[in-house]
Amino acid sequence: MVAGAEAYGTHKNAALAVKGERIAWIGFADEGAREGAALGIPVHDARGLWLTPGLIDCHTHLVYGGHRVEEFEKRLCGASYEDIARAGGGIQSTVQSTREATHQDLRVSAAIRAQRLMSEGVTTIEVKSGYGLELAAERRLLEVARDLGAELPVSIRKTFLGLHALPREFTADRQGFVNQVCGPWLESLVAENLVDAVDAFCENIAFTVTETEQLLRAAKQLGLPAHVHVGQLTDMGGAELAAKWGALSADHLEFVSVAGARALAAAGTVAVLLPTAYFTLQQTTPPPVALLREAGVTLAVATDSNPGTSPCTSLLLALSMACTLFGLTPEEALSGATRNAARALGASQDIGTLEVGKRADFALWRIERPAELCYGLGANPCAGVVYGGKIRAA
Repeated sequence: MVAGAEAYGTHKNAALAVKGERIAWIGFADEGAREGAALGIPVHDARGLWLTPGLIDCHTHLVYGGHRVEEFEKRLCGASYEDIARAGGGIQSTVQSTREATHQDLRVSAAIRAQRLMSEGVTTIEVKSGYGLELAAERRLLEVARDLGAELPVSIRKTFLGLHALPREFTADRQGFVNQVCGPWLESLVAENLVDAVDAFCENIAFTVTETEQLLRAAKQLGLPAHVHVGQLTDMGGAELAAKWGALSADHLEFVSVAGARALAAAGTVAVLLPTAYFTLQQTTPPPVALLREAGVTLAVATDSNPGTSPCTSLLLALSMACTLFGLTPEEALSGATRNAARALGASQDIGTLEVGKRADFALWRIERPAELCYGLGANPCAGVVYGGKIRAA
């Protein structure tokens, strides 16, 4: 994951220098002391630890109220995700709990989840709204996400998931809700500098291709990038839609056609794979990784951390499942949580690889080879983290 290096981006017996928040130099370890002295930078001996870019969780729903343990029990007794959603559970259950939660309630619980991710070397987290489904509650979720980035040594990317589910109060006025989300709600949140990107759940239990396109069009007019939840349960042509509008990422993709895969590749849209959601829902059709590879689609991996379908705060576990359940190689998985995850956030110029000029976000690991980061179940070999050039406790 150092640009231009061998497998895994490996450089043996290497060193880097940091000046301010940026990487100032990369080279051989025996040159490090001399370069550090020339740059006026203190030298730290990593004593044989492996060093990687800071990990990036590029798809989470980290801020929400309540939990959905009872639905976990129902699914284990045979109920499907679709059954629960259509009966008024699922996202709607979390919406009710989230609307009732205070800003402080949401901040405290989200901070705990963020810190669990951070303990595994994560330095950037994308956080979606979508559990408010009314302007005031959506604003509160995005404000909490913003506050997390201000209070914790981690970078937060804020995504307005305006089209996540249809709130009960709009049952008789579906188009009215879509119009509100794509018009005054989005405009208001953008004016308050709370939105870095938009997202929509394009699925048969959520929003249609036409409705999703309305949000993507509105975002483009405001100069905002987009992500899209597509192909989790069915192939509705969401991949082609994401590609048409140049979305940064198409996420889930258990169901995608050859045409959809080729469209994503041509548009440069990253496929974000979410194996812990697949595992939790006990799905049996994994994303067609061979097809995506053949088409030339860039693959990223994330936790999809959320209360209903992926109550996961371990990106390392997601990497392991990406390998064992989806067939990624460990090198693909690690790239999916560093270089390719940065692409999925439109942040490749700043993070994701170790290069001179990029932000000094990196993690140190007690491992013998990089594949160990995808190998252990429940293990956390993170020995330390540097975020923005400053040492952060792991």
